[in-house]
Amino acid sequence: MNILFFLTPKSDVEFVYEDYTLRQTIEKMEYHRFSEVPVVSRDGRYAGTITEGDLLWYVKEDWDLNIREAENVRIMNIRRKKKTAAVSVNAKMEDLMEKVMNQNFVPVVDDNDIFIGIVKRKDIIHYCYEHMVKCE
Repeated sequence: MNILFFLTPKSDVEFVYEDYTLRQTIEKMEYHRFSEVPVVSRDGRYAGTITEGDLLWYVKEDWDLNIREAENVRIMNIRRKKKTAAVSVNAKMEDLMEKVMNQNFVPVVDDNDIFIGIVKRKDIIHYCYEHMVKCE
């Protein structure tokens, strides 16, 4: 099966640019109530993900938080505890399944490493559930 069947396109994905500040990222994640978002370069390349935990540990370890000072911290300067690797648009379903078991979403890139969207864990589970019900 083609993973594009499960793709949520970039236009429907909330993400942050790699030059966003800590404050911009916190506010976007808070507004959308996300615990993790993809990070994308201005030229469209996938640059990783940032999680609430990454932000929390940065604030705890590096400084006492003042939201105004957070406007000066670039998101790419924050250490991330996990590396959320993207899959190629040409990846096999098995590769996708392996990643989605450990991640809420899997970033998808094209042949030029341009971020094109995500595959959500819940969409995979929904698909599997529907097929399971049909088999019963």
